[in-house]
Amino acid sequence: MSMSDLPHAPLLWAGTPGLQIGGRTLEAVCGEVGDTPFYAYDAAMIGQRLAALRATLPAAIGVHYAVKANPFPPLLARMAQWTDGLDVASGGELARALASGCPADRISFAGPGKRDDELAAAVDAGVLLNVESAGEVARLDVIAQRLGRPARVAVRINPDFELKGAGMRMGGGAKPFGVDAEAVPALLADIGRRGLGFEGFHLYAGSQNLRGEVLADVQRQSYALIRRLAEAAPAPVRSVNLGGGLGIPYFPGESRLDLSPVATALNEIADAAAVELPEARLCLELGRYLVGEAGVYVTRIVDIKQSRGQIFVVCDGGLNHHLAASGNFGQVLRKNYPVALGNRLDALGSGPVVSVVGPLCTPLDLLADKVRIGDTQIGDLIVVFQSGAYGASASPAGFLGHFPAREIVI
Repeated sequence: MSMSDLPHAPLLWAGTPGLQIGGRTLEAVCGEVGDTPFYAYDAAMIGQRLAALRATLPAAIGVHYAVKANPFPPLLARMAQWTDGLDVASGGELARALASGCPADRISFAGPGKRDDELAAAVDAGVLLNVESAGEVARLDVIAQRLGRPARVAVRINPDFELKGAGMRMGGGAKPFGVDAEAVPALLADIGRRGLGFEGFHLYAGSQNLRGEVLADVQRQSYALIRRLAEAAPAPVRSVNLGGGLGIPYFPGESRLDLSPVATALNEIADAAAVELPEARLCLELGRYLVGEAGVYVTRIVDIKQSRGQIFVVCDGGLNHHLAASGNFGQVLRKNYPVALGNRLDALGSGPVVSVVGPLCTPLDLLADKVRIGDTQIGDLIVVFQSGAYGASASPAGFLGHFPAREIVI
């Protein structure tokens, strides 16, 4: 087995025998960070992914970054410069987005449970609010009147279809997200009566899909639904967020997403929108697809032990820093993220079968189960690939009082 057998972006590593990030050896990065565990993000890889994406998509489709994927401020500052907008899901993310230097008119705010203080902060800043219920619209109206500021509004739609094969289905059926498509016309009328600043629609059907034809079909359905609902809008549609759903490969047997069908569908949509919704800015909302493959999680082996014939490699970090790699962030059947000995990549596929665990007092703290990664030694560095999204910020960092993982952009 070689590194090419792992389903991660080969640009993330170079050199033999150890991992390199941004042209630096793993040991050098470790020395710069100061200690393990840590996350490292390769900025050049993110830039390359964005450039390739823009070269494939029609120019009329903007690219927004979903801050939830990775809100690390130094990384977010780059995304604010490199993308066409930031999409946030909490007051905390809103504060980070504004601090990143992104203009408020390029920020949108979605989420089913926005607090009054979050709505007020969004209105005060002038960001676009993706409203998700009639109750939220009523509260927003009161807040906007109290502040004496206009409220920019888009309606998040819960569609009457689903994104098949998605890692998480965010639309279709009964969902806490968005307004059921059949209830949108009435809500649009209410928005008009209240005099709120209607701007458009947001539709996010699902995430982490590797099937281009399925994504293309959903995009076509999404635009058709938005076009139909636009007939009831109280003002011209100026913003259309078509969501995302573009996935990256994590596990054996997964293939990379073919963007060709997606690009074809988006070209059709852009051409139609130029005629049917001429004032609308179109965008995709992407997170994992932009940053997921550009990050690694690095943890050090502190002990190696045997228990009734099974070898456990014990590390100084685990699910407290990387919940997703432990299989506890939405996996139904646990699968290993791609892992390796970062200081000896050429050892992959050799050595005894081991299980890589963290320092926590729970059997859930499992980073890799029954893998061959070489003859492990205390002090070696375990690297978990595909870790640029939903890592540190999506993990229970305070569990058992361990220190949080450090982060660095290279």
